[in-house]
Amino acid sequence: MDELFKKAALDIKQSKNIVGLTGAGISVESGIPPFRGKGGVWEKFDPMEYATIDAFMSNPSKVWKVLLSAMKDMIEKAKPNDGHNGLFELEKIGKLKTIITQNVDGLHQMAGNTDVIEFHGNFVSYTCLKCKNKITYNEIKLDTVPPRCKCSGIYRPDCIFFGEMIPPEALWRSKEVSSKCDLMIVIGTSAVVQPASFMPIIAKNSGAKIIEINPERTPLSGKISDYIITGGAGEVMRKILKEL
Repeated sequence: MDELFKKAALDIKQSKNIVGLTGAGISVESGIPPFRGKGGVWEKFDPMEYATIDAFMSNPSKVWKVLLSAMKDMIEKAKPNDGHNGLFELEKIGKLKTIITQNVDGLHQMAGNTDVIEFHGNFVSYTCLKCKNKITYNEIKLDTVPPRCKCSGIYRPDCIFFGEMIPPEALWRSKEVSSKCDLMIVIGTSAVVQPASFMPIIAKNSGAKIIEINPERTPLSGKISDYIITGGAGEVMRKILKEL
């Protein structure tokens, strides 16, 4: 395993344009559970009942009381872990240029990364449905549910609900940066949810190396990834940075 940390450090040193692709696994150490799988958010809440745009628009009070208040609480408590901080260190030394994330927690920006493409939006900022005023999660008050703007409009999170399109700009920018990077570091994603799962394939086909950091093997392992370092995101990033 130590050889893989050295190998990753060398690949990072030799690269000039790194892109990070992250999923729920990088934020687990920050107390944010994944949406899918064992212990995931969808085990507690039926996504068809609480996470579709139709459910929100037809009964925003119900969705706010159950799902959105719980998400707000999680976001308020979460802090970046060594996985997020490690990616920021790679940006600080001029290696990492962009992060593509499936996460909605804003922890990459909190860690300091400046170019983050969010496939699924986020639960950090909120927009009034009526006047389009934007506020952050710490300005949302749940004295009344659903929370309302001064104009009386209802606030919604800037996340992508089921039934909504991934922002076109997020998709084309992700394809663009994936095709131009010389190294992609894939962290904490099962690589089964499209279109994010296509990005390592685009990078690989454009000549980039792919390093995978995951607790267990994924569909990328041994096919698209040049190698996988198994383990938690924080611990692995700490060890790679130590070798750097």
